[in-house]
Amino acid sequence: MKPASFPLTPALSPSAGERENLSQRSGKIGRLENSATFLPEQSQPGKRKAGVEISSERDFALPLLGERAGVRADVHRKSTALELPRISKPLLRWFTWYSRRYICRHFHSLRISLVGLPPATRGRPLVIYSNHASWWDALVCLVLKDEFFTDRKLFAPIDAAALENYKMFRRLGFFGVERGSRRGAVQFLRTAEAILKSPSPLLFITPQSRFADVRSRPIHFEAGLGHLAARVEDAVFVPVVAEYVFWEERLPEILVRFGEPVEVNQRSATRMSSEAWTNLFERKLEAAQDALAAEVKLRQVENFQTILSGGAGQGGVYDWWRSLAAKLRGETFRKEHGRK
Repeated sequence: MKPASFPLTPALSPSAGERENLSQRSGKIGRLENSATFLPEQSQPGKRKAGVEISSERDFALPLLGERAGVRADVHRKSTALELPRISKPLLRWFTWYSRRYICRHFHSLRISLVGLPPATRGRPLVIYSNHASWWDALVCLVLKDEFFTDRKLFAPIDAAALENYKMFRRLGFFGVERGSRRGAVQFLRTAEAILKSPSPLLFITPQSRFADVRSRPIHFEAGLGHLAARVEDAVFVPVVAEYVFWEERLPEILVRFGEPVEVNQRSATRMSSEAWTNLFERKLEAAQDALAAEVKLRQVENFQTILSGGAGQGGVYDWWRSLAAKLRGETFRKEHGRK
């Protein structure tokens, strides 16, 4: 299955209202070009622009992950020196198969919006950031990767303490991050930068870092994603949202939609402050959630592409009786109660 072929277009840049809001909330961020790529103004060593101090050694005042206050840390080390998680292909294939089977057992379907398919990223480094609605998010992400990004290597941060309890995840592309500390912030940025410099990377992040209801507004991210965008040399940042809802069957549906991508390069990294990037990504995710919510309420299955089809009907004696009655009438038995 191939992703949607539409490219990154100028329409995916911040709108005029967004640009004005960014300027008001984050100070002067300079002129934004009418393009998905953010082109910077000239920066000067040692000059503070939009809350970021740029020096010849690229020292940044970095907020802790999960905090807005900043601490001084130098993360300008050669990212290639880091040892990335070694992904076991046999283990990943097995766990992907297990995830698909497990979702089919507990859900009626996994569907993606036809107007919210993944964008074409032309092989560039990809960062997907998602809302964090459920425990199921990681399995859904793995299935989406298997459907749309088969040629990419998937990596994702996880709490370092949790990774110690589930060490198998190291071989699936997870890397540990110490939460709420300066060391954890530096660790995340260094590892994420190294991942984005590796061949065919896909970095998956849940920047809310907690379970949050899909209706909660405004959306609030921790600081790591914005700092990564402020430092990244080349990447496309894409929001993806999911809802877990009941329609007409005993089992719920998983409904997914990709949002508008933002193209970032090394020149744009000094263009906006980390806080401005965070604000932009928060609004992009919120817009995708609002669009998906509108589709969920319509309950029109033709607006979605089915990726997985799971269980249906009541099961047990009740479905046996229904199948027998259909056979006596000369009809084909359908387990589904509804048409969706």
